[in-house]
Amino acid sequence: MNMRSFWWMALAFTLVWIWLEWMKFSAPVTEPATTPAQVSAQSNASMSAPTDVPGAHSAAPQSGAVPVAQTAMQRAQRIHVTTDTLDLIIDTVGGDIRDAKLLEYGASHDPSQPFHLMSDEGALLYVAQNGIATQATAKLPAPNHKAIYQAAQTRYEMSGDTLVVPLTWEQDGVKVTKTYTFKKGQYLIDVAYQVENQTDQAWSGSLYSQLVRNRHNPEESWMMYTYTGPVLYDGHAEEKYVKHSFDDLMSEPVQGKVVTGGWGAMIQQYFLTAIIPDQQAQNNYYAKPLDQGRYAVGVVEPLVTVAPGAQGELRSQIYIGPEKQDELAEIAPGLELTIDYGMLTFLAEPLFWLLKQIHNLVGNWGVAIILLTLLIKLVFYKLSETSYRSMARLKKFQPKLQQLKENYGDDKVVFQQKMMKLYKEEKINPLGGCLPIFIQMPVFIALYWVLLYSVEMRQAPFMLWIEDLSAQDPYFILPIIMGITMYIQQKLNPSAMMDEMQQKVMKALPFIFTLFFLWFPAGLVLYWVVNNILSVAQQWYITKKIEAGEDK
Repeated sequence: MNMRSFWWMALAFTLVWIWLEWMKFSAPVTEPATTPAQVSAQSNASMSAPTDVPGAHSAAPQSGAVPVAQTAMQRAQRIHVTTDTLDLIIDTVGGDIRDAKLLEYGASHDPSQPFHLMSDEGALLYVAQNGIATQATAKLPAPNHKAIYQAAQTRYEMSGDTLVVPLTWEQDGVKVTKTYTFKKGQYLIDVAYQVENQTDQAWSGSLYSQLVRNRHNPEESWMMYTYTGPVLYDGHAEEKYVKHSFDDLMSEPVQGKVVTGGWGAMIQQYFLTAIIPDQQAQNNYYAKPLDQGRYAVGVVEPLVTVAPGAQGELRSQIYIGPEKQDELAEIAPGLELTIDYGMLTFLAEPLFWLLKQIHNLVGNWGVAIILLTLLIKLVFYKLSETSYRSMARLKKFQPKLQQLKENYGDDKVVFQQKMMKLYKEEKINPLGGCLPIFIQMPVFIALYWVLLYSVEMRQAPFMLWIEDLSAQDPYFILPIIMGITMYIQQKLNPSAMMDEMQQKVMKALPFIFTLFFLWFPAGLVLYWVVNNILSVAQQWYITKKIEAGEDK
């Protein structure tokens, strides 16, 4: 096998690897085996955890059933909340967050409008709910996510550093004030339940929070698969971060997963919602299908008791916003893992850090991609040089190889012997470029995931006609340039070892790859274009030196 055919096989292998990584996102995830200690913890938790979390016994839809439109949820008074980062609708039924727009991020179809992440209207159902669950034997009531709250006003707008939105509920001597607290510049929302027990009996209840959505994702791309669905995090488990896809939940719902701290989330490309309970408490997580094509991921926090005539408080947090590594890492342990680079995270994270530092200097993500590609090329220059030198030497002796093929092509054994003898005499290593290519592959693929999952690339302009690095090139100029550079690089490689059919296949590859990259985000194609141009320049330089006899 000559270096030219191997190089193209390496590229094909890269794309296959990427495809396999796509498949890993949607493949069923096996939950780690439960240890005896966990069984004991779950048993102890069940003694105090409430048993009547609404929806716990809801009928699951049939596997694969996806509704055309969601069934309308119960509504009461709608409260419009606006901060500098969020535009929310809270319903007094349960005090749910029913609608969320991110003001700093434009809609995909119209960047002048805010990105619409959550909704309880139309095809998408995606809401954040919480409430207080009581045990079956409890004598005093508590508001769950179906309770009706009272609100002092229907519109709240941030004017300072903090915005507080209180809702009240009262029944049978128990008064609960549910308060959302928003802070300027943040997507993290504090949720507090102030319980006033005005009776002569002890009150007890557990705060539960859940994210409910259907499968519909208006942002989903048929070409670029990214995971959408529930995830759970257990910082003390061997496998800390686990995806539980909608399909998985149909056959393997998660119930009674007791974790110290942890969090649960619904994620999609660039954005997420997450529930962050008390990180010191023993929290009980679940993820399961509900009815009408809905799915829930949530947590039940420890039981709280409020003495007669006393007050108590239950607290949690909800994050509704972009997947930004630095901010997520500060909110909760492991929350930055929702930016999922898969098995190459150890390479992808430093690559993103470097890309971000370059951007801080140049102020343009497209230029940052170009400079990062150049730095990667410099790091691997010597390895690439070894590969290109092997191919250049093969190309230099291509006439001799062609002559051997004409003389001994009918006798494969003799042909192989003569060819190996030539390699030995001319000090040519036909596999000399293999190792450099394989060493670089993980870096290329890690950068691929960085560019695919970095919200910073979303709607980031580059120059001229490229106004969004996360969207496809509107005029397909970059993919065409990439195809041209692949064709040029193909011409620099030897072809004497190939039969006629192989040569035809190789000639078709630049056109096939160009077609494949037409729908890739412009940022990814930009990386490949720059990488190809640098590769062509390096290979041309080395080939000319060897042909001139300057490189021995």
